[in-house]
Amino acid sequence: MKKTIVISVNASWNIVNFRANLVLRLIREGYDVVAIAPRDGHSEALIALGVRYFPIEIDSKGLSPVRDLKLAAAYLRILKQVRPVAFLGWTIKPNVYGSLAAHALGIPVINNISGLGTAFIKIGLVTRVVRLLYRAALARSATVFFQNRHDRDLFVAQRLVREARTALLPGSGIDLAQFVPEPAGEGAPLVLLMVARLLRDKGVVEFADAARIVRASRPDVEFHLLGFLDVQNRTAIDRATVQRWEQEGTLRYLGEAADVRPHLVRAAAVVLPSYREGMPRSLLEAAAMGRPLIATDVPGCTEIARAGENAFLCTVRDARSLADAMLAFLALDADARAAMGRRSREIAEREFDVSVVEARYLEAIASATGGATTQATSTTAVAPA
Repeated sequence: MKKTIVISVNASWNIVNFRANLVLRLIREGYDVVAIAPRDGHSEALIALGVRYFPIEIDSKGLSPVRDLKLAAAYLRILKQVRPVAFLGWTIKPNVYGSLAAHALGIPVINNISGLGTAFIKIGLVTRVVRLLYRAALARSATVFFQNRHDRDLFVAQRLVREARTALLPGSGIDLAQFVPEPAGEGAPLVLLMVARLLRDKGVVEFADAARIVRASRPDVEFHLLGFLDVQNRTAIDRATVQRWEQEGTLRYLGEAADVRPHLVRAAAVVLPSYREGMPRSLLEAAAMGRPLIATDVPGCTEIARAGENAFLCTVRDARSLADAMLAFLALDADARAAMGRRSREIAEREFDVSVVEARYLEAIASATGGATTQATSTTAVAPA
């Protein structure tokens, strides 16, 4: 019989867009993959990957004890039914309640802390609650993956996880055969593209404010915004605000896209003024396609966006600093921009190939289930901070 692996994230689209390569690799390795995630517009695509799908309700932005107890009970019920050899979790609530249910059943757990999110950016009661939950959930995990040293060091310093249980990954990795460099068409307008969920913590407001500043002296530059609107999050940007930006001529909202590559091709550079990241997928994809980057000088972004090599960096929460970084990029000639793009691709090839992520997960699973002698919880980094 095939061994079962359970993966759980707070959205089906997250698995389809960020974990599909890992899912397919696990299936090729002979595992029966079970996915636990809320039902959304990507659930059918998730099933098409070849997983057994169990829908679950997750209130990602809420702290209702009643809802969270129901979530923990749902995880316990499903895990009892499928009896996996290991549970793999991403995002806060699957990492907490899925892990606690798995621990209760004696199922080995592998977590991925892919970013700290709003709870760690705005320190308050929510932060303290999240810390307590993480400390309980991660206490018995076999491996806890982090996507940058800063986040790992913070969790260790706050005693949320023991360092010996941690390991580093280059984000979700990038499929270098899928994301390949392609030059923009001749005579195409200069486009600065931001790809992100429309959240304040992603720096969307700063992007719009910086666009307004830059367009005052460079009206030839276009600013495009691509990503989910109406996100269920306390820091979500409302639709009326985006429509106002469009009406003012500040930027163009592109909606959401199943395939971002056509938009990346048209971009002269990709921008992410985020307040903090784990390892931003948008910058990984842009780098793989040979695009220069403009990003905030914060943990996560600087793993892939490197000043003086492939990126211009700016101060977090500072639209003027972001505008200055944009203007510095726009002042470069075409050859200099192309050189930055080549360095982006070189970094992606050298450090962020998705095969690295797949191999580390297979090692961690084998170690947790007693199937290998390789120590998967090494704290050796795979990418410089």
